[in-house]
Amino acid sequence: MRKTNDKPIKEAIEQMLQVYKLKRKFDETALVAAWPEMMGPAVANRTRQLYIREKKLFIRVESSVLKNELVMIRSQILEKMNERAGSQVLEEIVFL
Repeated sequence: MRKTNDKPIKEAIEQMLQVYKLKRKFDETALVAAWPEMMGPAVANRTRQLYIREKKLFIRVESSVLKNELVMIRSQILEKMNERAGSQVLEEIVFL
């Protein structure tokens, strides 16, 4: 039987992340790690130096053709990544 102050581990971890103000950094790191899965190997293998700073996702792209294609679907990528995070983690994407 559960005591009244017992919580599922997921809830306890989320509460801890909120208390120590780590939730945003945790979400950012999870999005960077999920990039290959979300975009597929063809895109992931041609992108380098992926990082988030001040709600902006910075992506260094090796191919100018791929860069142009990603620029055209920028808003879809942004929406997909925020949806995955479950909150508004990103506001902008910058291609380098």
